[in-house]
Amino acid sequence: MSLDLPLNSMSVSEKLHVLESVWASLRQIPDELPRPEWHKQVLEERARRLESGEATLSTWEDAKKRLNELGT
Repeated sequence: MSLDLPLNSMSVSEKLHVLESVWASLRQIPDELPRPEWHKQVLEERARRLESGEATLSTWEDAKKRLNELGT
């Protein structure tokens, strides 16, 4: 199936709406989505680092603040 969207003439808002619609549709069929082995390994390693204290979690607000500080 080929789907041609007029991306060059779409606004950012329209493009985001299309992306949100696609993600919403994909969330309805999670068991059908391919899960590569490397992704499982990355998630397991991240969980291990959290459990051992090597890594910590941040709120989205804190993460945005740090990213903004890097850009200045």
